[in-house]
Amino acid sequence: MNQVLFELRGVSRNYRRGDSVVHAVNGIDLTIGTGEFIALEGPSGSGKSTLLQLLGTLDRPDAGEIFFEGRPLHTLGDGALAELRLNALGFVFQQFNLIQTLTALENVEAALAPHGLRGDSLRARAHNLLDEVGLAARESHLPVHLSGGEQQRVASARALANEPRVILADEPTGNLDSKTGSDVVDLLAGLGERHGTTIVVATHDAALAARAPRRVAMRDGSIIEAVPA
Repeated sequence: MNQVLFELRGVSRNYRRGDSVVHAVNGIDLTIGTGEFIALEGPSGSGKSTLLQLLGTLDRPDAGEIFFEGRPLHTLGDGALAELRLNALGFVFQQFNLIQTLTALENVEAALAPHGLRGDSLRARAHNLLDEVGLAARESHLPVHLSGGEQQRVASARALANEPRVILADEPTGNLDSKTGSDVVDLLAGLGERHGTTIVVATHDAALAARAPRRVAMRDGSIIEAVPA
């Protein structure tokens, strides 16, 4: 049994939309172990992205408790949460979020800079990360000259910059064709295995979600099915 990384107890997050309240996440109980590769699957509006934001400390719950490695995230201050994001969490987004005026190598260097690397050490580490995702040969290219799949590989290399204990990927294949999306899922799974990193992917694609060792299906803010590892 893997050690518990995340534990959620009765977690809810609501939003007001006009005169109504949207229950984006509704009383969820969930445990995620270290080294797991888990897919949060559901259509738009199912709550999977909101749940991912809560796991990544980008948002706070209205009710319930979230623990990360035993630490109560729901009670930590903004400074402590920012430090946790910097040192323990990696993020991959649907829109890639690369800096368009920087090369692939420079985008990864920018993610490494807050961790104290400078000069040759910084460049060597960025090159090694791009090499790990199979993109070292394209490191001098700007994002506009990279395909969608290549840009997502740069984003994945950037997510590894802080040697995170978990990578949270929100619709990482949403802007990609099915073959490229499949390759990205394989890439994330491989990164998780090599580094012992927990991977949590939110996706609307049931076929891609089914490839994860553990799948959590969501609808209307609730978990409707959880296939165990």
